[in-house]
Amino acid sequence: MSVTEEFLAHNEVYASTFDGLLPLPPARGTAVVACMDARLNPYGILGLAQGGRACHQERRGVVTEDVVRSLAISQRLLGEREIALIHHTDCGMVTFSDDAFRQGIEKETGIRPPWSAEAFPDAADDVRQPLRRVPSSPFIPHTGQVRGFVFDVATGRLDEVV
Repeated sequence: MSVTEEFLAHNEVYASTFDGLLPLPPARGTAVVACMDARLNPYGILGLAQGGRACHQERRGVVTEDVVRSLAISQRLLGEREIALIHHTDCGMVTFSDDAFRQGIEKETGIRPPWSAEAFPDAADDVRQPLRRVPSSPFIPHTGQVRGFVFDVATGRLDEVV
């Protein structure tokens, strides 16, 4: 059985106890931008039930143009007013450099990628970038409550970045 087949089997169990349609606007009014690392479960980390908030999980929690678009939709159409940014310790993005990664791809394919992987040496320092980027976006109207955190994958604790 493939992993996707296992997912479908688990979905059957999930659907059998599903309580029905959840309300569209996120109940807590807070958007979460978190890394897509499998060790992060934003629902569990933050104590939220399904439907409690909008979560945008991106590679390393970077605030890309697509995330800005999602945050603009979340705030302008779904009533969210707060944003939480979550990176984590022991991130794979600290294990390489952008240039070496691009060079490896170019060597393998003959094409140098036009995008950056956006590797970084320190998670806390990397959270500070979107803490500056989000409030400066003209598309995100509510930036008074933007906070950043580093999730410690060894302890399960969130440490706020200031």
